[in-house]
Amino acid sequence: MHLTTFSDYSMRVLMYLALQQEKRVTIADIAQRYQISDNHLTKVVHFLARAGYVRTIRGKGGGLKLNRSVEAINLGEVLRWTEGDEGLLPCVHGEGDCCLIPVCKLTGILRESQQAIYQVLDKYTLADLLVDKAPLRQILMPN
Repeated sequence: MHLTTFSDYSMRVLMYLALQQEKRVTIADIAQRYQISDNHLTKVVHFLARAGYVRTIRGKGGGLKLNRSVEAINLGEVLRWTEGDEGLLPCVHGEGDCCLIPVCKLTGILRESQQAIYQVLDKYTLADLLVDKAPLRQILMPN
């Protein structure tokens, strides 16, 4: 399984905001720290806000904050949102042009393995990624 860049950036945004819960953060702050495009992050933040994970505050002194507690942000749920219903291969959902779809046993195995991945991710929350904040802070907030 290969997660999209969108999912990667979504998790990075949530981790950064979780470390900065006491203050408002801007997209530019996050983009600079991770050295990624403001434009990409704007799309990610917009999506995370629509999904209820992030709260955006407009105007002077505005910025971003987590909209839920770190314990309430489930990793499996976030990745289901960001990845959508894509299967490991198109045939997992009966799509594609492979002539084997009607008889192939691989599709069931791939569907089962994808469910297993999400079962593992469902055990963890954003809080689990922040158990030891010190190393993350050293990298993301060196000053």
